[in-house]
Parts: sequence; structure tokens; C-alpha cells
Amino acid sequence: MDYETLLTVQGYAKFFLILVVFVLFYSYAYSMYKRDKTGERDYEKYSNLVHDDSSVSSPLEERKNDKDIDNKEK
Repeated sequence: MDYETLLTVQGYAKFFLILVVFVLFYSYAYSMYKRDKTGERDYEKYSNLVHDDSSVSSPLEERKNDKDIDNKEK
């Protein structure tokens, strides 16, 4: 394989890698946007955690009370 072919393959590989990263990033950002708009998750309370970071502040989410969790803690 000569040098020019190697550079061409490297260029195509970089392009497709950047394309995959771009698609993954924007699909994740869209899913976060959709969850925030439907009310499934409130990301604003997580951003407020930076300003309210004390040991006496209330938890952001309640813990699940499953039998498995209770058995593991005892």
C-alpha cells in the first residue's frame, strides 16, 4: 500500500469516526431535551445542585424501597 492510499484511507476513517461521534452526541442531547420537555426527568434540579451543595440539603430523588435493597442493607 503506497503512502497516498494510506492517507486516503486515514482521511475516510477520520471522517466516519467524526460522523459517528456527531450522531451519538446529538442523539444523546435530543434524548435529554425530549425527557426534559415530557417531564420524565428534571435536569434543572441537577444544575442547581452546584449552587446548593451542603450536607443538610434534601436529596434530589427518593430511594426505591425494594426487598432486594432492604435485604442487602441488613
